[in-house]
Amino acid sequence: MGVRELFSLENRVALVTGGSRGLGLQMAEALGEMGCRLAITARKADELAEAKEHLEQHGYKVLTIVNDLSKTEQIPAMVDQVLEHFGTIDILVNNAGATWNAPAEEYPDEAWHKVMGLNVDAVFFLSREVARRCMIPKKYGKIINIASVAGLRGSAANVTTIAYHTSKGAEVNFTRALASEWGKYNINVNAICPGFFPSKMSAVLLEKVAEGVIARAPLHRIGGDEDLKGAVVFLASEASRHITGQALAVDGGISAV
Repeated sequence: MGVRELFSLENRVALVTGGSRGLGLQMAEALGEMGCRLAITARKADELAEAKEHLEQHGYKVLTIVNDLSKTEQIPAMVDQVLEHFGTIDILVNNAGATWNAPAEEYPDEAWHKVMGLNVDAVFFLSREVARRCMIPKKYGKIINIASVAGLRGSAANVTTIAYHTSKGAEVNFTRALASEWGKYNINVNAICPGFFPSKMSAVLLEKVAEGVIARAPLHRIGGDEDLKGAVVFLASEASRHITGQALAVDGGISAV
């Protein structure tokens, strides 16, 4: 198999959660460019409509599904919609996530449950549903969990996102544990751990830390619009077929220093 063929995703079906904007849309663009048929989900219909129009302008086949992953009982019906439209799911990108900023000693119960529910519970329940119905029966699948460098270490003293850091650490080890169990089904399970990228969710935190992050990062920059595309294509393709249970930091090198 040649290198071009290793990276090709022609006619694969990819489900990307939180795919209507930000990092999710960036990764959907990359998968579409490499030949994937795309199913993207998000809570807001207007943002999904904009994303669909944007992706279809590039010639990509796109299904959009309005869905709130925090309501985990809705997950089977969401998967039903993808299967009715495309027939299968080859690649699952668990990208949807949440954060909440408050000191740990004052952290609201609802905030903890919201962040852990979306960042951990929904990732498991959706992965289980897709694996049961698509990946395990055909002995093939790629699951890519979008964790964070926040899951690899503690936080700076002025950062108060205890649930986010906890959930992303859980997501990294969830990736390892699931890879260990599902390798026998030829399912690769890996995580991407982005560093600081401009997004709606990170805007408040970036105001506090961007200058310091850029100064400390070996590449002296934060993430841009193209910086997750190569990583997600690699982990979704046969080029990574001998890689599983790994967490790839995409952070300008800051986690290495």
